[in-house]
Amino acid sequence: MGKRVVITGVPGVGKTTVIDGTKEKLKEENIDYTSINFGTCMFEVACEQGKVKNRDEMRKLDQMEQKELQKTAAQLIAKIQDNVIVDTHCTVSTPGGYLPGLPSWVLQEMKPDMVILVETDVDQILMRRMKDDTRERDTEGYISIKDHQDYNRFMAAAYSMYTGCTVKIIKNQDFLLEKSIEEMMDILR
Repeated sequence: MGKRVVITGVPGVGKTTVIDGTKEKLKEENIDYTSINFGTCMFEVACEQGKVKNRDEMRKLDQMEQKELQKTAAQLIAKIQDNVIVDTHCTVSTPGGYLPGLPSWVLQEMKPDMVILVETDVDQILMRRMKDDTRERDTEGYISIKDHQDYNRFMAAAYSMYTGCTVKIIKNQDFLLEKSIEEMMDILR
C-alpha cells in the first residue's frame, strides 16, 4: 500500500493550489499520487442521493447525514492502493459549531500516514476569498477565520494521537507558492 497523506486547510488558504503544483513537479520525478478531494467525493454521493444541488449546501445538512456522507467517502478512498493525497478540511464550520472533517470512523477507514495543514495569514485568506467568485461561502471575519485555523491545529493533534500519524504545517504565503510546493515535495518524496 502507498502513502496516505491528508492535506487540510481553511477555505481560501490555497491548499488545492499547493497540491496541484506539488503533484505536477513530483510527476517530473516519476513520483505519482492519486489526489482525491474528500468534499467532492461526499458531494457526488450527496447528489446521487438528491440531498444537495451545490457543494456549499453540504455544510447545512443534518449532522447525521454529513456523518453518513463522510463514512461513504472514506470507504471509497480506503480502496485506493497507490500513493494518495486526500484534499479535505480538518474541520467544517456548521451552524451548530465545528464538525470534525476526519472523525474516528473516517480515520479508521483511511489510516493516514500524515496530516499536513496548509496555513497562511488571515488577511491573505480574506483577500483570496473576496477574489474567488467560484464558491458560495458564508461571510466570515478575521476572528472567525483565525479561530477556525487554530481549531484545525487542535483537531490535527487529536487525529495524530488517534492514528499515530505525523502532523506538519506548511505556510502558503502570497507570492511564495513555489516555496510551499518545494516544502510539500520534500515531505511526499
